[in-house]
Amino acid sequence: MKIGKLLRDIHHWASPVIMLPLGVMIIAGLFLMLKKDFDWIQPPTQRSAEVAEGVPDTTLAQLYEAAVAVPELEISAWEEFERIDIRSDRGIAKFIAPNRWEAQIDLVTLDVLSLEYRRSDLFEQIHDGSFFADWVKTFIFLPAGIILLVLWLTGIWLFFEPHIKRWQRSRRRAAKR
Repeated sequence: MKIGKLLRDIHHWASPVIMLPLGVMIIAGLFLMLKKDFDWIQPPTQRSAEVAEGVPDTTLAQLYEAAVAVPELEISAWEEFERIDIRSDRGIAKFIAPNRWEAQIDLVTLDVLSLEYRRSDLFEQIHDGSFFADWVKTFIFLPAGIILLVLWLTGIWLFFEPHIKRWQRSRRRAAKR
């Protein structure tokens, strides 16, 4: 079997196998690309109105108490937070709960500057397949990514093969003259 025919067959039969998972990855990836452009996907990062000279006097315990006081977060213990992101350049701390609510708290005043639902983490889980189940991520999305790599490589070969053959024919003709 010639390499061109084999690669065309691989390209032809692998494409339907990854159609659905790749479509899900692409759509979720588009949302992730736009997460900073649409507040609906990811809340914009606020900025503290208070400018602290040097390091703020606020402790992590005080920040924790301020975050626990926010009922939407549904947090009762420190370990329950999914992520805490301190933005020292903006003077805030982001507390992200497992229920996808995000509270942005001022590092100086301990005021809640923003309380919004954060969808970017959901789109990230959809994008990598972990939203559906860990086995879906490992046994469907990972192989789909590998098959996509194979399709990319075979597509490159199929694109350049006619040009290479044309170039080889012209060299042979020139050598015969």
